[in-house]
Amino acid sequence: MTDYALLTTGLEQLGVAFHPQAVENLLQFSLLLLEKNKVMNLTAVTDPTEVVTRHFLDCAVLAPHLGAGEHVLDVGTGAGFPGLPLAILCPKTQFTLLDAQRKRVDFLTETIAALGLLNCIAVHARAEDFAKLHRAAFDHAVSRAVAGLRVLSELALPMVKVGGSFFAMKAADCIEEVEAAAHACAVLGAPAPTLLRYTVPHDGIDRVLVRLHKTADTPAQYPRRFKKIQTDPL
Repeated sequence: MTDYALLTTGLEQLGVAFHPQAVENLLQFSLLLLEKNKVMNLTAVTDPTEVVTRHFLDCAVLAPHLGAGEHVLDVGTGAGFPGLPLAILCPKTQFTLLDAQRKRVDFLTETIAALGLLNCIAVHARAEDFAKLHRAAFDHAVSRAVAGLRVLSELALPMVKVGGSFFAMKAADCIEEVEAAAHACAVLGAPAPTLLRYTVPHDGIDRVLVRLHKTADTPAQYPRRFKKIQTDPL
């Protein structure tokens, strides 16, 4: 099966609506990613087919949870996951891809321009600094394979509006991590995590989407400095 066919059938299995141009853009993103990866460490996945299954289809699971006109923040986007594939699949949703490494942001800015995306920007900043000017500014936040949930929650939830959600993409065995973050989530305004289990099409890997629905404002003292978050997590 070609990568195009893998991508289209996988998206259909996930119930993700898509335009054929979105599939072409995803495959072009794969080419740009793997070419840049030759000189810059962006991903450990170097096979184009695995980029489709392990990256694109995994990220696509989030698409049905994001609505037209909403603003979504990708915290610690790295090589653009999950935010850039989602921006391609959800053209009516606005995305901000946030990362602390300038080289990654430069790559993403070049890629966004090359793909002609108008609903996506890449920003170079640390999350705890960005939060100072963007409290409750986003309908949703997303993050994939960045840090533990106690740390991630303090970085992301202050920037989510009450009524919105933070979606953390995790491995299937994340139950203890979620339980350990219960106090942090409650303090930050999202007291009842929901675990949405799924299997990545064509890959067979079981994953969990942890949804933290924000029901109250995050106290003004959060997020703290990153070193404090790491050494003394909530």
